[in-house]
Amino acid sequence: MKKLLSLVLSIAVLMSLGSFALAEDPVQLTFWHSMGGVNGEAITKMVEDFNAAYEGKIKVNVEYQGTYDDAINKIQAAGMSSMPCDVVQIYDIGTRFMIDSGWALPVQEMIDAENYDISQIEPNIAAYYTIDNKLYSMPFNSSTPLLYYNKTAFEKAGLDPNAPPKNFDEIIALADKLAIKDDSGKIIQYGFSMGNYGWFFEQWIGRMGLQYVDNNNGRGAEPATKVVFDENGGAKAILGMWKKLMDDGIITYLGQGNNDAKAAFISGNIAITLESTAALKSLLVNVGDAFEIGTGYFPSIGADDVGGVSIGGGSLWMLATGDDARQKATWEFIKFMISPEQQAFWNAQTGYFPITVATHELDAFKENLAMYPQFGTAIDQLHNETSAQYVGSLLSVFPEARQLVQTYTEKLINGELDLDTTVANLAADINNAIEIYNLTNQ
Repeated sequence: MKKLLSLVLSIAVLMSLGSFALAEDPVQLTFWHSMGGVNGEAITKMVEDFNAAYEGKIKVNVEYQGTYDDAINKIQAAGMSSMPCDVVQIYDIGTRFMIDSGWALPVQEMIDAENYDISQIEPNIAAYYTIDNKLYSMPFNSSTPLLYYNKTAFEKAGLDPNAPPKNFDEIIALADKLAIKDDSGKIIQYGFSMGNYGWFFEQWIGRMGLQYVDNNNGRGAEPATKVVFDENGGAKAILGMWKKLMDDGIITYLGQGNNDAKAAFISGNIAITLESTAALKSLLVNVGDAFEIGTGYFPSIGADDVGGVSIGGGSLWMLATGDDARQKATWEFIKFMISPEQQAFWNAQTGYFPITVATHELDAFKENLAMYPQFGTAIDQLHNETSAQYVGSLLSVFPEARQLVQTYTEKLINGELDLDTTVANLAADINNAIEIYNLTNQ
């Protein structure tokens, strides 16, 4: 049976090679990525499998570039003179910059040339990277935010362990019941807390059914010129929620980013928190048998909010090297990386969504879902709460904007600024960054 499967795979590979089958030397490709640790090991294994399948035809050299910021900065530095790689993993908030740069070859061109069946890709994931019906990059490591909670703590507090909170009114009510206090009344274990993470701010804007920036949320014919969250009430609602949580002593501040919140949840010092779907497996492994983890949809600010979440993570971008053979080989590599078998492996190793629909039919995926049923929440949220209507905004200065959101949130909760001033100054600083970018990139 194994020999038969190997023969079938070999035939399939040869059929897909096309012009590569006649090449005397393998086409050399360079792949930049930003996945460290276990995720990086998974990418290395996938590239090794590709090189084995295409031996003598295509050779991919995989190179770790550090963080997402590091990778995009290196692309920016090199792009003016030459393309430093053939394919690069870029985070979601780098999308608008990559489009504007002109350095990318939209994967839609390869899709159209081959008549590739794009319905294979999860539509709610592909929507983020699609502008004017053109898919610019191939989704790869996609995630959405989730609510994580300690089911064991729920049971001890006499709460329903199968009823996670859906909005912040419910979170506040549960947090009081879950909090553990010492004899003096001081909270020593919080019912809820979260990291000061700019990605959550963006998600809550969409969760309210609002837009972050103008010009169709940055997806119009012209790029965004200003934020609109100061005009539509989104920022005030989000930051006002932060202020209430801190002023009322419901949460403890766990710093910018999400590392401290994740550690606090693992240690049992908080019973409810917010994290990416991609964190699920690491949370399960680190918590072990200490308590049972439950998952819920990313909570809304208000009980009546009608929007949805958008994806995060990253995608694979083809760079316009001008070398036809390398570009065709790059397309073969991208198709391999999103194949159902590879996506099942990627999902099992990392917790990121399988972006190819057919992956759900594979035994490997089903077995992983049976082992980690909490991931079913992420799949349900992707299909029920993520849509083209709330696909998320595009902004060339998103990395800077996200940091500004975190900085001003901290200023507010430290009492340095009042709520209205925080919203006004945050909007002004991001608008200034947008204006400078647009002026220098006309």
